[in-house]
Amino acid sequence: MQPVIHSLLDTDLYKFTMWQTMLHRHPQTQAEYTFVCRNEPAYPLAELLADVNQQLDHLCSLRLDASELAYLGGLRFIRSDFVDFLRIFQFQREFISASANGPKLEIVANGPQVHVMAFEIYVLAIVNELYFRRFDQTVAFAEGRTRLKAKIERLREFEKLPRRRHPFEFFDFGVRRRFSGDWQREVVATFKREVPQFFKGASNVLFARDLDLVPIGTMAHEYLQTYQTLGVRLRDFQRAALEDWVQEYRGDLGTALTDVVGMDAFLGDFDLYFAKLFDGLRHDSGDPVVWGEKALAHYEKLRIDPHTKRLVFSDGLDFDRSIALYDHFADRTQCGFGIGTNLTNDMGLKTLHIVMKLTHANRQPVAKLSDSPGKLLCDDETFLAYLRQVFKVDS
Repeated sequence: MQPVIHSLLDTDLYKFTMWQTMLHRHPQTQAEYTFVCRNEPAYPLAELLADVNQQLDHLCSLRLDASELAYLGGLRFIRSDFVDFLRIFQFQREFISASANGPKLEIVANGPQVHVMAFEIYVLAIVNELYFRRFDQTVAFAEGRTRLKAKIERLREFEKLPRRRHPFEFFDFGVRRRFSGDWQREVVATFKREVPQFFKGASNVLFARDLDLVPIGTMAHEYLQTYQTLGVRLRDFQRAALEDWVQEYRGDLGTALTDVVGMDAFLGDFDLYFAKLFDGLRHDSGDPVVWGEKALAHYEKLRIDPHTKRLVFSDGLDFDRSIALYDHFADRTQCGFGIGTNLTNDMGLKTLHIVMKLTHANRQPVAKLSDSPGKLLCDDETFLAYLRQVFKVDS
């Protein structure tokens, strides 16, 4: 069977940036990540079990080669000791298992966080590509190219409109939900060639390297959630996570994720110190306009010029939604748009809504109280109730 993953660079940049921070700050942390499919697939994912296990075997045989290590080491914010760690790193098969539970596919990674946290994106890419290999590839690619051409035309029409104070910039965030690796590479290369004035980077480290793009990404929910179990008061976990990030990167990678316990609770912790140190904020749940207005009001309250900051939107975007948000905010602050599924899996087929989320750290539950209730992933009602009480978040 053809491998889905050929290089360990074929993942999101923020897996490496979070990985480095946890290796330096909390290398002893134990963690469990669980795979979940949130919608109804066209056929039972359990049918993929044998192929998934074969792909996991292959994944666990991969190592980063000298040229890949040199690329990572050339990124200003990647430390030499982390590169040395990656030089000897190899996934351990004993830390991940896949099984069938009736029609459902179950995948769990459990072990030292610095050994299991990077499984996530590869697993999602593997499941997606195996799933979509069963559909007619010729038809899918033809439809995908038709839709890709329409996106390019949409951007060229948009370019004719009057300019706003800040430019429109978008990035590819589509590794985890892509139709296939080959299709993602074609999409990214096409946008770079056709609309470089708008397309400014990709979260996929491999394609950023190969296509000479800026690799994009900072932190994900798992990073902040881990701090719910690291010995600080639960009320202080966001501040502790942000402080460690500041100390680790000292001005680089300055986009903070806001929705682990909701925007209001985040802003309660995002004081003048953090607001000055971070370049901007990333939206990933809830009404993006409401979120953006809260962010700008917060900066104004702190007497920080919003024009010096950036709002990055990354929740279920397509170009129509991105342009509408741009029209709303671009005269008041810098904007960026991380587009995922609509770039890398817009093939006329129903996509899978799959995730592989951190569920436990140090044998304690973790949770996210995002601004979109459907994104909740925690089966410990006692901990959820406690988290809501601590941060005064309504059910």
